[in-house]
Amino acid sequence: MLSTYRRLLAVPGAPAFTAAGFVMRLPISMIGLGCILLITRTGGSYGLAGAVSATFWLVSSVASPELGRLADRHGQARVVAITAVLEAAAILALVGAVLRHAPPWVLFASAALIGVGYVSVGTLIRARWSHATLGTGLGHTAYSWESVLDEVIFITGPVLVTLLATRVAPAAGLLVAVAIGMAGACWLVPQRGTEPPRLVAGPHRARWAIRRPALLVLTLAVVGLGGLLGSVEVAVVAFTAERGQAGLVGVVLAVFATGSMIAGLVYGTLRPRAPLAARMALALAGLTGVVGTFTLLSSTAALAVGMFLAGLAVAPSLISAFELADAAVPPAERTEALSWLNTGIGVGVSAAAAVVGRVIDAHGARAGFAVSLVCGLVAVLLAVAIAARGPGLRADA
Repeated sequence: MLSTYRRLLAVPGAPAFTAAGFVMRLPISMIGLGCILLITRTGGSYGLAGAVSATFWLVSSVASPELGRLADRHGQARVVAITAVLEAAAILALVGAVLRHAPPWVLFASAALIGVGYVSVGTLIRARWSHATLGTGLGHTAYSWESVLDEVIFITGPVLVTLLATRVAPAAGLLVAVAIGMAGACWLVPQRGTEPPRLVAGPHRARWAIRRPALLVLTLAVVGLGGLLGSVEVAVVAFTAERGQAGLVGVVLAVFATGSMIAGLVYGTLRPRAPLAARMALALAGLTGVVGTFTLLSSTAALAVGMFLAGLAVAPSLISAFELADAAVPPAERTEALSWLNTGIGVGVSAAAAVVGRVIDAHGARAGFAVSLVCGLVAVLLAVAIAARGPGLRADA
């Protein structure tokens, strides 16, 4: 296993851009939770805090494809330099507005600007990997590596922002997120030698990449996956609270992310012969099947075991989806295509989180997991439809 990743990190320029990308995207796991902690710990309601956080997520999901399109056309450095400054300024504006008890519309406007300024760093780095590993056979390993780093980010970021906001100051988490994000941007922007080639302007690029049927169906599939992930998180919170164990929610979610991280590390060293679309469908089916058993569980310990097993299918699902998106479009549309997957996941997470909350209020946490099951089934059906299209959606065809 280690030899495979050593080969990957021996690619010229790779250690620098993957490290810079890790630092720059660490704040994505801190901003939403940081908004909630800042607002609630300064006297605001959970309803307001949740709405402000949701505004950031929704706007960033909508803006992501356009930022990816701009990166394809004008280069990553220019886009990162501009958006990093906008994001930092918007976070500082939000902090100032909350501390001064500004009207809610100011908070929503600031959160929306944060979303506009948050470029999907993970897609930029994956696009660099795709370009850097062309012809090496290491593309699959590179996507797996980035998936592992994503899990590390979502394990460490929430812990860091929580400690800062609860033990230092309510605004400390977001302020540190600004500092980390700017440091990552300053590290990544000068690395122009590893940027993918810019798009050569022409009439063939007048349309959005999402108009390609392959990418559209794939994006809809990850909307279902995002719905599963978003509803599971909310249902876990309710499940532990019902049993008087709310303090264990972070542990259960960390177990979930750990399972995904381990699977991503192993998956990156494999060379499976099955087509990518079939692999994604199989991984999604496994994830959905395990989550479907959560409606039968009665203890937090059993749920933790189930979450670990479900996590083992998350990374393979996401890795296959990103590889398929890469294969479904020309290189000039790669960053935009990868950004559409982030949009799909974000839309799924937001929509399902809103729906599952009402279901849980009416019927309890177990019913919340039923929402996750439905979302997973939708993702599986669309993945099977993708696989049925044959070579047109296979990177290895």
